[in-house]
Amino acid sequence: MPQSVPSFADLLDSAHESAVHLEMRDSYGVASEAEALARWKATGDVDTDPDSPYWAPWTQLIRRTVARGVTVRRARIVSEPVSDYIRYEHAGTIVNLKAGEQVRWLPRRRASDLCLPGNDFWLIDDRLIRWNHFTGDGASGGGEMSEDPAAARLCSQAFTGVWARAIPHDEYTIS
Repeated sequence: MPQSVPSFADLLDSAHESAVHLEMRDSYGVASEAEALARWKATGDVDTDPDSPYWAPWTQLIRRTVARGVTVRRARIVSEPVSDYIRYEHAGTIVNLKAGEQVRWLPRRRASDLCLPGNDFWLIDDRLIRWNHFTGDGASGGGEMSEDPAAARLCSQAFTGVWARAIPHDEYTIS
């Protein structure tokens, strides 16, 4: 029987204290980003208006979450030199910051001795995990929920280790 995976709005609305997101891929092929990514590749322009139709659903959710006192942090482990996708993501991260997220970047070479889970994830209040699965070409492979205490500890420890070493967005330069 397929497991029900809540929307990101429902997931973040359920947070009381913290919502952390660990991203570990160098490229994502998520369909909803395809047009914006293609435009950036062609022109170098990226939408950085948090209230634009593209961003507003996400930024409104993050603002609402942060306004309730929930800390929202995102860490990205990246290979260097970075991929074009990561350059695109870095250029648009100002939107995440304006919405209230904290974002840091960790060069992959500095993560070698960290114990990391096999998939990207959101961890809510150190107990509820939303695994983000991706196909080989980076398309969304769906989500999966878990409340397994051992997996939640792994995710919490992994995120804490990455966050401690990672570079705040304003200090991380793309080479």
